[in-house]
Amino acid sequence: MSEAPIPTPIRVVLADDENLVRAGLRMLLEGEPDLVVAGEAPDGRAAVRVALDARADVVLMDVRMPGLDGIGAAHALAEAGSPARVLVLTTLDEDETLEAALRAGVAGFLLKTAPPEQMLDAVRRVAAGQGALDPSVVPRVVAAVARGRPRREPPRELATLTARETEVLTEVARGLSNAEVAARLHLGETTVKTHLGRVLDKLGMPDRPRLIAFAWEHGVVTAGHGS
Repeated sequence: MSEAPIPTPIRVVLADDENLVRAGLRMLLEGEPDLVVAGEAPDGRAAVRVALDARADVVLMDVRMPGLDGIGAAHALAEAGSPARVLVLTTLDEDETLEAALRAGVAGFLLKTAPPEQMLDAVRRVAAGQGALDPSVVPRVVAAVARGRPRREPPRELATLTARETEVLTEVARGLSNAEVAARLHLGETTVKTHLGRVLDKLGMPDRPRLIAFAWEHGVVTAGHGS
């Protein structure tokens, strides 16, 4: 899956049933010249309607909302053919929602307690088609995906990766952004994007969250892997 051109400005819809949370997010986003709050919604059904009407690029979606929850709203947007990418706002006690969110095709997961700069970076990364995963959420995403599944032999496609592509996959699987991978491997960010695109194509992965789950599930990276 290749990265998309970044829209200017990035149109963001805020979906959360708490007025204070939406107000805080609005204040944060409105301070950035490349971001605009295109709408707000207090529940999942409204989030779908507002995101479609506003032609949102990104939806910051809370999981727990009355009526239709955030996962259901993500499903509804996908079924409606919306290009909006959903960034799920989660808390540490919502493991049961992670697998469902992946099935809904969300672009990433971010803790509600994430610092402002991480939130802004995640919105921009999602808008660019990168996907975004809070590093502290990565092991729980993997556990949710792999729960109840027997460990499988590494697929043949892994052997088609070059040494550099494997390095990029390993760092991405640890939750690093493209810029962070570039710094760690002493590469240009454009080079990292190129390698990552090839990895996604070779492994047949649709997006970054599923690629990360794949890497953990097949032992490319494991708990305790060096940081």
